[in-house]
Amino acid sequence: MPALISTLAGCTRLARACRGIRRSRYPWYHKAAERGDHLAQESLGIIYHYGQGVPQHYSTAVSWHRRAAEQGDATAQNNLGLLYTNGQGVPQSYVQAHKWYNLAASRSGADTDTHKMAVKNRDIVAAKMTPAQIAVAQKLAEEWKPKSE
Repeated sequence: MPALISTLAGCTRLARACRGIRRSRYPWYHKAAERGDHLAQESLGIIYHYGQGVPQHYSTAVSWHRRAAEQGDATAQNNLGLLYTNGQGVPQSYVQAHKWYNLAASRSGADTDTHKMAVKNRDIVAAKMTPAQIAVAQKLAEEWKPKSE
C-alpha cells in the first residue's frame, strides 16, 4: 500500500528556515501567527509536527494547521488531512482527512506539488472509505467556507 505523501515542498521550505531557528526568533513566528498570518500559522504547525526547534507536539501542530487551513491555506489543509489520517493530535478520521485533502486539492493550482499530494492522499484515503463516508466528506468540503482571523 502506498504511503501517504507529506507536504514536501512546505517541509523543504520550512526546513531551510528551521535550520536557523533560534529561540529568539520563535516569538516572531508566534506573534505573526497570533495576529492571523496563515503562513506563520502553517510554519508553526510544521515546526510542532516535526519537532523542529521545539518539542514535537501533535495537538499544537493541529491547532496551528487548523487556523491556517480555516483561512484557506492549501498546504495547511493537506497537512491537517495527514494528521486526521494518522490520528496524530486528533482522533483518526478518514472523513475529516478526505474533506481536508479535497479542499487542499481544490484550492491549489493543478500543477503545484500541494495539489498533486492532496489528490494522491485523498485517493489513498478514499480507498479505505465506504461510499457513504465519501459522500459525507464531500458534503463537508462543499459546505466549508474560509474564515478570516
